[in-house]
Amino acid sequence: MGKKIESFEDLEVWKESMRRTKDIYGDLTNCRDFSLRDQLQRAAVSVPSNIAEGFERQSNREYIQFLYIAKGSAGELRTQVYLAIDLKIIGLESGRDLLDSCKKVSSMLYNLIQTRRRNF
Repeated sequence: MGKKIESFEDLEVWKESMRRTKDIYGDLTNCRDFSLRDQLQRAAVSVPSNIAEGFERQSNREYIQFLYIAKGSAGELRTQVYLAIDLKIIGLESGRDLLDSCKKVSSMLYNLIQTRRRNF
């Protein structure tokens, strides 16, 4: 059995989304398309932020709602990464890594939502 989850910082999905957010910031350091850069960064930050906020809420229902918001932000981010790749703002290899991470986070969020719905 895994480590007991005592805070949102213990959640692997939060950790993975934080790593991806840092990668986004690093990949966009020299981006001159300020609008797209801002959108990518906001969507990236939204994922771990909503995981954390939901964890800190009083009810399981609220927690699940924030997990859904985080999942939506992960989808939004994935779309923006596709656009950034197509516009050559993010390199293909880096973009593929970000897309894989986004898909992984979405899957982890889906699984966490299902667990919270079934067991709490």
